[in-house]
Amino acid sequence: MQFSINRQAFIKALNDVSRAISSRTTIPILTNIKIVLTQEELILTGSNSDISIETRIEQSDTGAQLIIKQPGGITLLATFFSNIVKNLPADDMTLSVDGVRASITSGASDFTINGQDVHNYPQLPEMDDVQSLSVSAAQLVDIISQTKISASTQESRPILTGIHLALNGNDVKAVTTDSHRLSQRIVTLTGTDAHVKADVIMPAKSFNELQSLLEGQDRVEIKLAANQAVFDLGNTTFYSRLLEGNYPETDRLIPTESTTQLTIEASALLGAINRASLLSHESRNNVVQLTLENGVVTLIGTSQEVGRVQEELVTKSVEGENLEISFNPDYVRDALRVFNGKAVDIKFTSNLRPFTLTPAGETDDKQLQLITPVRTF
Repeated sequence: MQFSINRQAFIKALNDVSRAISSRTTIPILTNIKIVLTQEELILTGSNSDISIETRIEQSDTGAQLIIKQPGGITLLATFFSNIVKNLPADDMTLSVDGVRASITSGASDFTINGQDVHNYPQLPEMDDVQSLSVSAAQLVDIISQTKISASTQESRPILTGIHLALNGNDVKAVTTDSHRLSQRIVTLTGTDAHVKADVIMPAKSFNELQSLLEGQDRVEIKLAANQAVFDLGNTTFYSRLLEGNYPETDRLIPTESTTQLTIEASALLGAINRASLLSHESRNNVVQLTLENGVVTLIGTSQEVGRVQEELVTKSVEGENLEISFNPDYVRDALRVFNGKAVDIKFTSNLRPFTLTPAGETDDKQLQLITPVRTF
């Protein structure tokens, strides 16, 4: 195998597929990057067995300046190879392969490194009974960014580490919960006439890596099978395994009525919580307290070791009964960031029941964050 290529174009492709490569894997060859050269294109693949990313650089891509001299393939240790390419001196580079030894030349620099046979690398998953749809990349980013915060990071309940997607026609409902908080986003897809009916759970970690690849994309082709999802981003294809099992019924967790409601700018509350957190993070339980009394809303952060902060909040409106409630400030801070500084309605039923945050004036729960309070007595 031998080819030459613009080094920056090659680095971008390396970075994309490296998102799927982990140093912690039970399959040693998956710490490598797979490089295959055909008569028309260069194909790079990275995988950690949960997700796989394949990107293609075509000879017709003038920016890449790909010159194919001899087709072939090899796998090379991903981190080591990437570091070499990023530190080469010239704007272009040449990769030549003889058996399982690769020679990388650029300017006056010449590296020779050992690789492994490309045929030992696992094949990308094959899919049966596929359902397909095309979605806006912007809508997909919206769904991911507004729900991933509540996915669990504890492997003790693997199903909660995923984003639950229920697709019905052009409507998508995405939900995550770690049993302490919940995020929900309901979107009607635009620009598609697909009528897919599916119920899948995709690891939040996979969605996190996918979100990084969606920048600059217009539309994404999605293929769903029983245990696999594939996202086609033009020259890059993203594969993710799906989680098996039944996701908890979350609709029953969302309160249908409230006794107290306040409307406030998300940015104003976020700033106050950041200040209260300076104290709560010094405390062992990391809790802040919100009090609503006769229309006055106060946020309090306390640490027995350090001190106390109290701040009266400027709200747009306060309605209902007086209330005193405690919560984890980090959960509320994550939830507020989703609303991009806009005004939010916060609805409470009691100091021990979950409360919700929604865009001000909206009542359809299409964009909802739910937080479980902390019992302090």
